[in-house]
Amino acid sequence: MKALDELTFDNRFARLGDGFSTHVLPEPLDEPRLVVASTAAMALLDLDPAVAETPVFAELFGGHKLWAEAEPRAMVYSGHQFGGYTPQLGDGRGLLLGEVYNQAGEHWDLHLKGAGMTPYSRMGDGRAVLRSSIREFLASEALHALGIPSSRALCVIGSSTPVWREKQERGAMVLRLAPSHIRFGHFEYFYYTKQPEQQAQLAEHVLNLHFPECREQPEPYLAMFREVVERNAEMIAKWQAYGFCHGVMNTDNMSILGITFDFGPFAFLDDFDAHFICNHSDHEGRYSFSNQVPIGQWNLSALAQALTPFISVDALKEALGLYLPLYQAHYLDLMRRRLGLTTAEDDDQQLVERLLKLMQNSGVDYTLFFRRLGDESAALAVTRLRDDFVDLAGFDAWAELYKARVARDGDDSETQRRERMHAVNPLYILRNYLAQNAIAAAESGDYSEVRRLHEVLTKPFEEQAGMEQYAQRPPDWGKHLEISCSS
Repeated sequence: MKALDELTFDNRFARLGDGFSTHVLPEPLDEPRLVVASTAAMALLDLDPAVAETPVFAELFGGHKLWAEAEPRAMVYSGHQFGGYTPQLGDGRGLLLGEVYNQAGEHWDLHLKGAGMTPYSRMGDGRAVLRSSIREFLASEALHALGIPSSRALCVIGSSTPVWREKQERGAMVLRLAPSHIRFGHFEYFYYTKQPEQQAQLAEHVLNLHFPECREQPEPYLAMFREVVERNAEMIAKWQAYGFCHGVMNTDNMSILGITFDFGPFAFLDDFDAHFICNHSDHEGRYSFSNQVPIGQWNLSALAQALTPFISVDALKEALGLYLPLYQAHYLDLMRRRLGLTTAEDDDQQLVERLLKLMQNSGVDYTLFFRRLGDESAALAVTRLRDDFVDLAGFDAWAELYKARVARDGDDSETQRRERMHAVNPLYILRNYLAQNAIAAAESGDYSEVRRLHEVLTKPFEEQAGMEQYAQRPPDWGKHLEISCSS
């Protein structure tokens, strides 16, 4: 394991030059202090977990110190926000400190969010507040534990720095890790500003560093775009299967690597609601839960437009045509496993859709339904879950279809069924009210709840002794929290 001063930097993105980013130093936080750290994320950098408790750790990730080899840069990009194109965005409150490679040869961006003003801050102050930093930290690590592709979070550093939002809050920084922070909006920026040389340089950079296997294909750029399509189809299938709502699927928030990125007003479903809107600023419901699938395709189309200098329109359209079938295949595969099925039948899609339709407006807890469905035999489970539904006759009809489907699937023991289903159906998810409880304690100076919740969420599928309160349905107030982008 390494000490903090033993990290090895290789700042590949910074070497692209000033046309892609601007050199900016972090603005230090007052009285930086560790709120929470992820030992799993630290392991990606080969860091000894003990260093998180040292003063220099908070000073480094609170903006007071910097490695000599680091080269902090604010990236420039653009993007479609709620469907409308914004010509220039960029890192308005974040800095790419540098790229570190570990003993396994993996490169990880160190991206400090809340690091102060940059040339791209527009009207903002460049700061992040404690609540949003905690939410991003918890979500990054929770999604990873669920098997959903995501950026990672190393730590949250709190402070006494005052920051004004709707009220005065405390500033914080979160250190985000990802193999790359390049977004769809990077390609859009150089396309719409008519900078073909820089756009070609960016495309070569991404192809060589992040999709090298595509170099072996007859049309490398097309192969890369197909890979981006497939990764996004799989990522969004997992969002839908596990009830995750991103909230702000602007193209500047979409990673070229197909990982969940830029956490804002996200939420996991409590009661199942296909029309759920987690962002109270999304008045039209553009980024509602059910709209995430078509918006994924819309965003890929926006990226395709920016790639027309490299790929023919017909080839791009053909690649885009793969999105929905790939999404459906990934989604149905995961939903079959969530239902405890090991084989495929033609009517499985209808079985899933009928269940979700019954859940709608019945106040059925999406996560706990699937967990309890695997607690015992199919016959006993549906009997116990029946009273959660409003349309009892409709549920009874579905239950008969489900029991028959399970019987056709194979003959395994109740123990095998439980183990198989519990391995894909989490007991613990990051519910908004749990995050809010942890945030409220942290804002009063008590970080123990943030750390405890983080630990629980790192093992979402395992029942953990003494942690029953994290597996409960939320109180009524916890279902109606309004989450905004005002971080």
